[in-house]
Amino acid sequence: PTHTPAQVSSGSECSTSTLSTLLRAARRLTSGVRRTSAVAAASASGLETRVAKTQIRTMSGITIDTINSAVKDMQYAVRGAIVSKAGEIEAALKKDPSKYPFDKIVMCNIGNPQSLGQKPITFYRQVLALCDFPDMLDSKEAETLFPADVRKRARDILANTKGGTGAYSESKGVAFLREMVAAGIEKRDGHPCDINDLWLTDGASVGCHFLMRTLIRDENDAFLVPIPQYPLYSATLTLYGGTLLPYYLEEEKGWALDVAALKKTCDDARAAGKNVRALVVINPGNPTGAALDLANQKEIVKFCEAENLLLVADEVYQENVYAEGKSFTSFKKVMRDEGATIALASLQSTSKGFYGECGRRGGYMELNGFDKEVMDQLYKLASVGLCPNLSGQIVMGLVMRPPEEGDESHALFKKERDDILASLKRRAKTLVDGLNALEGVACNPPEGAMYAFPRITLPAKHIEEAATNGMAPDALYCMKLLEATGIVVVPGSGFGQAENTWHFRTTFLPAEADIVDVVAKITEFHGKFMDANR
Repeated sequence: PTHTPAQVSSGSECSTSTLSTLLRAARRLTSGVRRTSAVAAASASGLETRVAKTQIRTMSGITIDTINSAVKDMQYAVRGAIVSKAGEIEAALKKDPSKYPFDKIVMCNIGNPQSLGQKPITFYRQVLALCDFPDMLDSKEAETLFPADVRKRARDILANTKGGTGAYSESKGVAFLREMVAAGIEKRDGHPCDINDLWLTDGASVGCHFLMRTLIRDENDAFLVPIPQYPLYSATLTLYGGTLLPYYLEEEKGWALDVAALKKTCDDARAAGKNVRALVVINPGNPTGAALDLANQKEIVKFCEAENLLLVADEVYQENVYAEGKSFTSFKKVMRDEGATIALASLQSTSKGFYGECGRRGGYMELNGFDKEVMDQLYKLASVGLCPNLSGQIVMGLVMRPPEEGDESHALFKKERDDILASLKRRAKTLVDGLNALEGVACNPPEGAMYAFPRITLPAKHIEEAATNGMAPDALYCMKLLEATGIVVVPGSGFGQAENTWHFRTTFLPAEADIVDVVAKITEFHGKFMDANR
């Protein structure tokens, strides 16, 4: 056994000669370690070095068994095993383009429009360019390169942003940019918006983290979350130790929300000792693409008021409504129009809509009906991260206060916006028509958002194969689709689904020419898949 010097010196039965012998042995061992390290460093093969490094990592005490179990338990299917496999295939194709029966990976797993070829909105990028390089504003080329309203907008932003885009801002975001967002909210809803109720955030997901981190005290605190759901909510609830209470959307009724079923879920949870704190509603829906009608929204607000629940309104797809006769109405407008008294957290993002500025990581969280002391704690939480990034703040301000009619940029902005939204509507129809033509596949037409969520009836033979491989049947289907076509989709099991049903989520973001190819490849794969599993 080994002993520390303190342990050796404190042994009552340890003689002086024994102590000397142990110390000499310790010196020889240390000398041997030094010589071994020198040999390892000089080794041509590097084998000894790699072994030494491995030993250091293992001996550090930081292993998979010693990290936070909530991190291990957390799952996020949108970037899960299938996406990892896609990365491996993409790397393999670069080395050997003939290795697979396709030449590229098509990422239909995530709402990331510009990665699939969507061009940025010119107005946003022009204002950003001038904010990031303000010297250009005073150059003689500026008047030729940039419209007058772009130059004015950049000057106004810079005049109200201390230190420009390279400096920290207020923790809730630049006040001037929050005023731009507030003005956009007021124009949209017809109700006042106080900038003190606004947090600019690095994407809408940060707002979700703020809420979960503040409201979840232990596993008895629970959030009602739609199934299927965007896995941000299940992941953050797991991470912070709360409980997810699933309420199932009705696929046969176009993914409708049944408030009576919601009430039963809430009552059952409370009877079991859970403290139901909030209801999450994603509108338009992810992954379902469903858009709530106004009557349903009014029911939801009344339910939250009666049950004293926080309503978390994930409204990042508010610009993405395609169904005839449907339009977006914010839950804040519904709440104010109805005169309801509820706590409401509204989330918006620069990543979706027609803008698709995912990499900018811009977003906002607006809070209504919150206690001031709770708002102070949320501010403290935000201040730990110092501030949201400035580019994201600027784009969020521009999204909510775009060029107006009469501005020099307005005509181009309107054309780009309308072209993108019209194209998304056409692509959605092309994709869903193709999916509904497949054997055993049924897909509700997406009314909004960026996704289709088809239900697939999988053969018994395939389900048995999946069980043998320890995979969900829809996950195995998606993996086979990837390996045969290069198309990346997400299994429905990653979003939650009714028992014994199987789905996958796919975006309709590939360009119009590409979406036709996506449908053709899925059609060919699915036909062969069904034939092989009869």
